[in-house]
Amino acid sequence: MPGEVVVASGAFAPGHLGELTQMIPFDMVDEALAETLSVQTRIRDLPSRVVVYLLLAGCLFAEMGWMQVWQRLRAGLGDLPVATPTAAALAQARRRVGVKPLRWLFDLVRGPVLGIAIPGARWRGLLVCAIDGTTMTVPDSPANLTAFTKHRGNHGGSGYPQLRLLVLVCCGARTLLDAVFGPTSTGETGYAPRLLTSLREGMIVLLDRNFAVQALISAITGTGAQVLVRVKQHRRLPVLRRCPDGSYLSMLGGLPVRVIECVIGISTTAGRRTGSYRLVTSLTDSHRYPAADLVTLYHHRWEIETAYLEIKSTILGSRVLPARTPEGVRQEIYALLTTYQVLRMAMTDATAAHPGIAPDRASFTVALNTARDQVIQTAGVIAGTVIDLIGTIGRQVLAHLMPERRIRTSPRVVKRAISKYNARGTIDRTSYKATISIDIHMPPEP
Repeated sequence: MPGEVVVASGAFAPGHLGELTQMIPFDMVDEALAETLSVQTRIRDLPSRVVVYLLLAGCLFAEMGWMQVWQRLRAGLGDLPVATPTAAALAQARRRVGVKPLRWLFDLVRGPVLGIAIPGARWRGLLVCAIDGTTMTVPDSPANLTAFTKHRGNHGGSGYPQLRLLVLVCCGARTLLDAVFGPTSTGETGYAPRLLTSLREGMIVLLDRNFAVQALISAITGTGAQVLVRVKQHRRLPVLRRCPDGSYLSMLGGLPVRVIECVIGISTTAGRRTGSYRLVTSLTDSHRYPAADLVTLYHHRWEIETAYLEIKSTILGSRVLPARTPEGVRQEIYALLTTYQVLRMAMTDATAAHPGIAPDRASFTVALNTARDQVIQTAGVIAGTVIDLIGTIGRQVLAHLMPERRIRTSPRVVKRAISKYNARGTIDRTSYKATISIDIHMPPEP
């Protein structure tokens, strides 16, 4: 009948994520709870399974308090008898469930989308990945200050403590292969080794200059993965042999590498600008992996920045995470990463069904808002007898595709300056259509 919903029975009815429940089904959550010994000892108004879905739904409705999120989980349940917990009861239930089930779920769903040919995901047979870090803000509570620190700096430093998040991303689909986070007192290169267990042969990892550490590069190549990293111009890399494409062979510590020195020019109607790049790669075969192609490939490292934008801006709206304890922060981070991952999976399924559509034309905002609507309507919680591989979220993504990516440029400036004096003057924020040129610099004879 129209308006009928199919959900779990009894106290478990509010435990859903709309259509995304099909990607994180009941049995998956139950297994996560069982494996982490987090199942409730008796059936309560807030069973552990329901609390897990509440935490995931909280990421879809990041601007709302937990009581409002609960109202959206029960909004489409009609006359079904549902508990009306207090804010204190919801807080107690979240503490009872803890971090482990959310981490178990993330470890299960993370990874590249297998069995699907995604444009841009592979380059010459290698899965294109990137590692980079960012910081996230947590509440300024006494408990959080025992685990997270405030940044020092001009104008008094940061008002809130922060955590550091590092992720390994599949660039073509922007899916998460792994993630690690903790206090900002540890730098990015301190966290990066904890991502190495997710690397393997058949990958190429793109890194910025901060990660150009000899020990880290050697550790990455030790997993069988390849590396393409930008290094500083003054770094000593002796020319051992020139290659026909203008690159040259060198040594990074005890690791044989190939170095590419180039000048990238960007021409627009407003003029031309150039910048020097120096890339180091473990791919030493210049015939199979030409220098100009590697320079072009390195541009895909920016896909990880887009992933961070979607997590921090589109989902969170640049808000402070709500949890006021370190345990709660860890719980919310794993819930956030899991929710982001299943949204990306839904988008990838949709674009993969139409091989001519590049995945970067799928709008993350459309996917997020459609997923929110499905939660409120309690729609598509349980798959029907006819399997719908795309679903409502996928159909909305395909119906509202973004234009094909164009080469454009705009000044990289601070739009909201800390100091009013830095903001003085006229800043041209116009985006220009651009033409990019790559000139490989031939090194001198060794």
